[in-house]
Amino acid sequence: MIRATIAVRFPHVSLGERIRFNGFPQFRIDRTARVSIGSGSIFTSKTSANFVGLFKRTSIYVGPDAELEIGENDGFSGVSIYCSLRIEIGPNLNCGGNVSIWDTDFHPLGAEARRIHDLTQIGHAPIEIGPDVFIGAQSIILKGTRIGERSIIGAGSVVSGEVPADEIWAGNPAKRIRSLSAG
Repeated sequence: MIRATIAVRFPHVSLGERIRFNGFPQFRIDRTARVSIGSGSIFTSKTSANFVGLFKRTSIYVGPDAELEIGENDGFSGVSIYCSLRIEIGPNLNCGGNVSIWDTDFHPLGAEARRIHDLTQIGHAPIEIGPDVFIGAQSIILKGTRIGERSIIGAGSVVSGEVPADEIWAGNPAKRIRSLSAG
């Protein structure tokens, strides 16, 4: 039923096969946005479907002219995705509960610009998450972040910048813990 509703309300959204919705996610997708969700992806918004302690439904916002690409077999539980420019998520992503992925600052950084809410002063930068990445519960992935394939982000981390492939990063701000490579 959710799949049919998405197809009718959002004809510019491309949906793969076998996408599952556990509960009802929230979607706000601009008519000029481009969205692709890969086959086999799972979106969990029901607290009874994941006992990690979800405190919100999965929510996906894709703004005017923004691009969101979600790979195949990705898993999201109570995740918040806010795409104002471009977010590319590779296949086989595993997100712990309540992760946030935001490609915008939401507000200007300068006090004067914040006072008048000057939208032209809000920072945006694309996010790229490689294949086979694991992001621990309640982590925040900030604008401009690139996470290399097979990397792990520890729970509760705040990630900004470049995370190379095959590494574990954790903390606030997230820092390299160790390599996942043998040897």
